[in-house]
Amino acid sequence: MSSHLPAQVRGSSGLARFNAAAAQAAEEALLHCCGSRRWAHRLAAHRPYPDLGALLAAADEAGYDLSPADLTEALADESSAELHHGAPYAAHLALGAAHAEYERKFGHAFVICLDEHPAEEHPDQVLAGIRRRMAYEPEEERAVAADELRRLARGRLVALIDGVGTEYLNWADFSLSDSPSVPV
Repeated sequence: MSSHLPAQVRGSSGLARFNAAAAQAAEEALLHCCGSRRWAHRLAAHRPYPDLGALLAAADEAGYDLSPADLTEALADESSAELHHGAPYAAHLALGAAHAEYERKFGHAFVICLDEHPAEEHPDQVLAGIRRRMAYEPEEERAVAADELRRLARGRLVALIDGVGTEYLNWADFSLSDSPSVPV
């Protein structure tokens, strides 16, 4: 933790730090979870959250309320899932071709939440998901992609609040809010 934060925030939970962050800093952190500016603004504006469950519920609600333009913005910010470097070359080729075909048809990166699957199943899950979803009509696929994006955002929010895998965030950069509704 950085000494640039007041003592009551420095030793506090990730949720307390998130709640205490300035709105712009919170929005920037939220954009790492979902690339929709409207989604990030809405979640930041409704702070403080009493617990992680309330934050996740708000994220789900904001995700369901994304306009088509918001969803397009969020999907444009996503990148296709990649294999780990040790995967066989043939798997990299197959996945690259599948991603290219998907992006050609639907105009955005293939998104899938693999949180419930062990890492060794990820390549098969991604390839199977692309094959299955290539048969969908564009509007059906947008609905599925939106659901996957919500699931990804939930997992990323948990990581953000828990501080797991969020080395790109420097909590010292989070200026504290001067809002009277946010405890500091």
